[in-house]
Amino acid sequence: MTFYTGCIAAVPTINKQKYIDHVSTAWTMLRGHGAVRMVESWGVDVPKGKVNDLHGAVHAKEDETIVFSWIEWADKAAADSAWQKMQEDPAMQEMPQMPFDGSRMIFGGFDSVFADGTDAGAGYIQGFALAVPEKNKGAYVDMARTAWESAFRPNGCLGIVEAWGTDVPHGKLTDFHRATKAEAGEVVVFSWTAWSDKATCDAAAKAMEASMEGQEFPEMPFDGMRMMWGGFELIFDSATAA
Repeated sequence: MTFYTGCIAAVPTINKQKYIDHVSTAWTMLRGHGAVRMVESWGVDVPKGKVNDLHGAVHAKEDETIVFSWIEWADKAAADSAWQKMQEDPAMQEMPQMPFDGSRMIFGGFDSVFADGTDAGAGYIQGFALAVPEKNKGAYVDMARTAWESAFRPNGCLGIVEAWGTDVPHGKLTDFHRATKAEAGEVVVFSWTAWSDKATCDAAAKAMEASMEGQEFPEMPFDGMRMMWGGFELIFDSATAA
């Protein structure tokens, strides 16, 4: 089962190129330890929320930009083995200082529970983080499949990935649990939809909104008020990196 290390961070906006250089260097080491792919995306449309949002999730400052990223692994065992080996890798100690505050980054391990289409070649990502009652896992996957088939794909979405938290640690300053205000019995979900560009995504959102006009919004198997989301432009994709 495909496994993802999902991350959300706040990066000083002026450090954008330094961040790209940093992740490019990090990818060389990750690839050497078995990572399949790494994708980094830069926030360009990340709204503030009434209950929670991605800015609050990482205690972002006014001069920082939200970054949504993931590392793909063949499975959880491959990821666990790689992280263990990297702790002992001298190259890890030689890595330059991170151009952002890593103590505020939130991360976790997630199993893919639904994926269709492709995110290869995408220029724009809509990223999501939310908490779903564990008992509603099946209903959530069914909802994602229906949304993909009836709304996202017909409106130009390239692909969708829904990943279920299986190794999401609690942090000292921030973490996915606090960010999503997860309650007892809930699991963190990390997901994204892939688009050719922002314009296509924005047009699809308007079309989907228009198609729902006058209809009762279907009941969701989670608390949508606590779902965090944002729009991101890709800045690094190891699949296409030189």
